[in-house]
Amino acid sequence: MHYAIPTLDRADHLRKDDDALEQMFNDSQTRFYPVYQGDSLIQPNEPVPVSVSICKPTNLDISRAIFLGLDNTTACFAFSCSEYTVEQLQHIIDQAPNDSKFVNLRTIGPLLNNHEGSILAYAKALTGWHDTINFCEHCGSSLTATGGGHVKKCPDSGCARLQFPRTDPAVIMLVERAATADSPALCLLGRNQNWPEGVFSTLAGFVEPGESLEHAVMREVYEESRIKTSNVRYLASQPWPFPRSIMLGFIATADSTDIQIDPHELEEAHWFSAEQLKDFGTWGDESDGPKLPRSDSIAHYLIHHWLDSV
Repeated sequence: MHYAIPTLDRADHLRKDDDALEQMFNDSQTRFYPVYQGDSLIQPNEPVPVSVSICKPTNLDISRAIFLGLDNTTACFAFSCSEYTVEQLQHIIDQAPNDSKFVNLRTIGPLLNNHEGSILAYAKALTGWHDTINFCEHCGSSLTATGGGHVKKCPDSGCARLQFPRTDPAVIMLVERAATADSPALCLLGRNQNWPEGVFSTLAGFVEPGESLEHAVMREVYEESRIKTSNVRYLASQPWPFPRSIMLGFIATADSTDIQIDPHELEEAHWFSAEQLKDFGTWGDESDGPKLPRSDSIAHYLIHHWLDSV
């Protein structure tokens, strides 16, 4: 699954060790991943682009560096350069290989291998949190980073509250109808008006307070399409740093068939057979016909899982 990190050791115990963090921060072998306003530093090699790490910038303080973990034995840090001057930003680019540039991960992500993409997704998520969460939500004091960049603490002794990186749970689901004597097996896909022309995907939505994941699936499907569902089964999950979600993937069985879309959520929705889906293109290609979602998304995974099962 894209953006999962099976090979990076997050080394939580080292986040609490200030001496170890400083030693890794100053080690010449340590890799630093800069993020500029959410964009990642990429060297667009052919046929597969690679993410770029650099040596420690001279103006980077350890308090602004985020310890990602260990790649084998090599320490990895991320840092935000969103507020750098033009000269400081150019200095970062000059440290990178020729032709490297900052690129939106949404654009380049599907072309990266999973290891590269996963590190950049992790870096993007944490730097995004650092860029936006700077004040105590209780008393308004400026927060200070600790725990290797994974905790922010209120310095007011009367408050001293801690804040942690936030992840918003979202359910994403493929709704299926079993084959009958009159129809092959079908799945429900919809399209949002903001997507590229022709793209259809699985339905999705955020989990609300006080709600189980299964009920979130049933509620979201009904709100968007008026299809009633049951037999909700968990399949897989995917971190989705756009900006800070965890996508929880499910398969659900349709208990009704008549679609009535919510026009505020969907432009259209239809039942599709496996034979129809095999002729679809993919998000970003040049074809004029219908397309499946991005190849790096869990929606793409859910659809192909269903195709393999029917």
